[in-house]
Amino acid sequence: EVLVAESGGGSVQAGGSLRLSCATSGFTYVDDWSVAWFRQAPGKEREGISCISRPDGRTYLADSVQGRFAISTDNAKRTVYLQMNSLKPEDTAVYSCAAANSHYACTGVPAVYQYDYWGQGTQVTVSS
Repeated sequence: EVLVAESGGGSVQAGGSLRLSCATSGFTYVDDWSVAWFRQAPGKEREGISCISRPDGRTYLADSVQGRFAISTDNAKRTVYLQMNSLKPEDTAVYSCAAANSHYACTGVPAVYQYDYWGQGTQVTVSS
């Protein structure tokens, strides 16, 4: 079973930065997977904002975070990072990490149905 756990959320002022971490374990094939970040703001639908996959190295960033966020991975630590810069109040949400046992899941905008394993979520609050 794939295990997923997020960390790194918190409260920052607008313009600040945070780095979220998604620790994973248990992929069927250690070099064939996708990991995505979703967020859900109060009263809004869950939004897929980024994903990364191996072995193809594909990445995706939604227009809403393009140029401010970056996704990366430390393969040795089996951890995926979401570096969030120039944060805005509208970035306030619960951020969740999700994983799939296939690199095919990361082909564009992450969709909930593509990912089988989810973390508990971490709160990010950006104040103006």
